[in-house]
Amino acid sequence: MIPVLRHAFNRSYTDARHQALIETLTQRCGGSIDFRLSETPCFFPSSLIAELETAARAMIDQLIGDRNYRRAADAIVPPEFRIPNGEVSPTFVQVDFGLVRAGDRIEGRLVELQAFPSLYGFQMILAETARETWQLDGVSPFPNGLDRETYLQSVGAAIVGGHDPAEVVLMEIDPEKQKTRPDFAMTERLWGVRAVDVRAVSREGRHLYYDRDGRRTRIRRVYNRVIPDDLSRSGISLPFDYRDDLDVEWTGGPDWFFRLSKFSIPFLRHPWVPRTHFLSEAGAEAPAYETTAGRPFRAGDPDWLLKPLFSYAGGGIIFGPTQADIDAIPAGQRHLYVLQERVQFTPVIDTPFGATQAEIRLMFVGNSGSGLALVLPLIRMGRGKMMGVDHNKGLSWVGAAAAMIAP
Repeated sequence: MIPVLRHAFNRSYTDARHQALIETLTQRCGGSIDFRLSETPCFFPSSLIAELETAARAMIDQLIGDRNYRRAADAIVPPEFRIPNGEVSPTFVQVDFGLVRAGDRIEGRLVELQAFPSLYGFQMILAETARETWQLDGVSPFPNGLDRETYLQSVGAAIVGGHDPAEVVLMEIDPEKQKTRPDFAMTERLWGVRAVDVRAVSREGRHLYYDRDGRRTRIRRVYNRVIPDDLSRSGISLPFDYRDDLDVEWTGGPDWFFRLSKFSIPFLRHPWVPRTHFLSEAGAEAPAYETTAGRPFRAGDPDWLLKPLFSYAGGGIIFGPTQADIDAIPAGQRHLYVLQERVQFTPVIDTPFGATQAEIRLMFVGNSGSGLALVLPLIRMGRGKMMGVDHNKGLSWVGAAAAMIAP
């Protein structure tokens, strides 16, 4: 992306230093990291980050500011995930763009947006460790003039909400078994908020409690990391009901997981948003939406995707859906799927193994009265169909990466 920095890094790269980065991260996170870390950070000009941020904010504002959309989004939240005292607006928002070349420019194409927490602890430590390991001067992982101190203040305020951190919990299912546990460890180390299995919570009246070092401790705020799709599939029984009038604050609650999601994409109007249609609009026959290239969709077209709205981490996506794939979805569930033009990422990161694609996540947080602030980018690199590990097995210079922003 920035040739002088890219070429200098490629020349200086050694496997030994990459291994040192992994070992340092493992030590800092207090345990193994079970997802692939790319051999390289990615270098971006601040002008590109600013352009991506402008597009992301336009999309978020379109949705949050549209009363008709808000009514539709409220209606899509399943009854079992409706919180009576939930957030009026989301505290955590992620907007994912695939990078593409448009003429002589690099632009973004929306992949997904989600009102759900991301790796705010781990991603900062990854970026800091990468900058130290590779001795990268003149670049910063933080956008908009943020630094480590202001980042920790902003994200910490969003997570803790002014409470004693001991009375705030990061709630998850089996947190010790999740691949995201390095982030949970860093959340406790940086902000004092501990990960707790949702089944270890107890209820007394309107209050929730958990055991903290042998002491029964009141929960005043939940930093929710329970993915509704995981909860539904697990079949576990919760010690409370989200619909209960509990004396607890929720941030990153499951209701916003639905309100700002793949469900939102068909409502967006922006040149960086791929054409996206609810499957329920297709009727009984193969849909015939026109692509941006003017060619109508036909079953099996490899330039289209069939996506379930509320699966996580790319689960259930079908490339080039056939008529049989479409017919297999009951009519009463088709409003929970979209047909979407496939974003063809341009390989823009030059590596010793060839040009590599990059997906960039803009991580926003909101604090009371100050609106959403972009606090950190997160990068996934890949050369497969998607950025996930399963689509990039056996490849080098792919995986999770830090962004380094140059003035």
